[in-house]
Amino acid sequence: MELNRHNFRTLFMQLGLSDNDQSIANFIENHRSLPANIPLEEAGFWNASQAMFLRESVQLDSDWAEVVDQLNQALRD
Repeated sequence: MELNRHNFRTLFMQLGLSDNDQSIANFIENHRSLPANIPLEEAGFWNASQAMFLRESVQLDSDWAEVVDQLNQALRD
C-alpha cells in the first residue's frame, strides 16, 4: 500500500497557486487573519474550483485532508 503524503507545496500546486517557499509564505501571511466563523473553503480568496477541492478533500477524508487541515490552521494563527 502506497501512502501519499502531501505537503503545502503539493497542495499549492494542486490549487494552481505558486508553490515555491516564498510564495507559500506570502500567501499565508497575506491571508492569515481568516475569522474562525468562516470555513476555509468559503474564504473569499478561492475560486470556485479551489473551494470545491478544499471542501471535498475534507468531507471525503481524502489523502489531501491532513494538509488542507494544516493550511486551515496556518491561516488562523
